[in-house]
Amino acid sequence: MDVQNAQKAVDDWIKNHGVRYFNELTNMAQLTEEVGEVARIIARRYGEQSEKESDKAKDLGEELADVLFVVFCLANQTGIDLQQAFDRKLDIKTKRDHNRHHNNEKLK
Repeated sequence: MDVQNAQKAVDDWIKNHGVRYFNELTNMAQLTEEVGEVARIIARRYGEQSEKESDKAKDLGEELADVLFVVFCLANQTGIDLQQAFDRKLDIKTKRDHNRHHNNEKLK
């Protein structure tokens, strides 16, 4: 599924199951919460912190999908076409950073 179809799928889900979108500030708080859950898993599973028993069953993919869901909600309710925005951003990064990382001694 491409970004445009995923964004539409979220909108359809909200219309059919979610009653309405939460307001933008509520969704921003939810996004922060979901990113925090991703950070917790990464820090404990891949970082130096030890993983708590209660965190071992958490699914990183599911938490990342939660982040995407809220991002799609925010885009929908603010009139952003994420497919267009992402394509534009990738083009900008490609032109701006074409050689930047190849020349970074820290990455060799």
